[in-house]
Amino acid sequence: MASPQAQAMKDLYRGWLAAMAANPDLGLEGTRDLFEHWGDLTTDPGGVDYTEVTAAGVQCMWAVPHGCAEDRVALCTHGGGYVAGSMYSHRKMFGHIAKAIGCKALLVHFRRAPEHPHPAPVEDTVAVYAWLLQQGYKPEHICTTGDSAGGALSTTVLLAARDKGLPLPVAAMPMSPWYDMESLGESLKTNADKDCLANETMVKTMAATFLGQASPVDPLANPLKADLKGLPPIYIQVGGDEALLDDSLRFETLAKAAGVDVRCEVFADMQHVFQFMAGRAPEADDAIARMAAWVKPKLGL
Repeated sequence: MASPQAQAMKDLYRGWLAAMAANPDLGLEGTRDLFEHWGDLTTDPGGVDYTEVTAAGVQCMWAVPHGCAEDRVALCTHGGGYVAGSMYSHRKMFGHIAKAIGCKALLVHFRRAPEHPHPAPVEDTVAVYAWLLQQGYKPEHICTTGDSAGGALSTTVLLAARDKGLPLPVAAMPMSPWYDMESLGESLKTNADKDCLANETMVKTMAATFLGQASPVDPLANPLKADLKGLPPIYIQVGGDEALLDDSLRFETLAKAAGVDVRCEVFADMQHVFQFMAGRAPEADDAIARMAAWVKPKLGL
């Protein structure tokens, strides 16, 4: 059973849906304004410095915990359906993750749809990863992580980097990843009454916005259609009450079949990207501690 503190996430999500229903003309900017309040759930991790930087022409933000290993980096990509969310809305959550790992985090403020549909987000993230390599960071000292659309992006950046012949990061940690641009997952229906945010209509609308003229089976948009051979170890976290639960479970099956060291952990009774409750709910703090314990030895920490 979810902790009493976890109710805050349900309240936030239900508030968003109520605001959207009450104002059908909310529009793109109104929706983006709502999603900027995602970070309201997260306590400030403390002891983390944030600095904005331009990397390969892409706006980014460093989150640097005091006393961390500054030659290790978590490359972070935010959620929001590729349409909303930002490095600002996700700053504190990624700060918690970086602090738990004991490394720096670089948050990518990639271009968003509909102004910049696929493949702009993956192009930006690969460019930032290549920039890290050019700055002297070793691939074995870089991991990727992200949530929702950013969880998918933390995976597709591996595919795109591989296709470009770049050495791959040592690991990836997607949270509640949104992989399926065809919306074929059974959990869209079976968890429809449990998920307080995502629903089939919303997911299909965001997919169409993100894709633009691209195909929903493009592997760099839909990793469920990709050749996953040769990817580094991947640790997925997902809530048991999520409409997108099947995205993670299907990816795990496909990745295992491709010989990838992959693990998907389902957290009972949890909502989409429950890690946003870091510092507030025990489930979020436990999940982030598990991420850190899994990735630290891979980063040599």
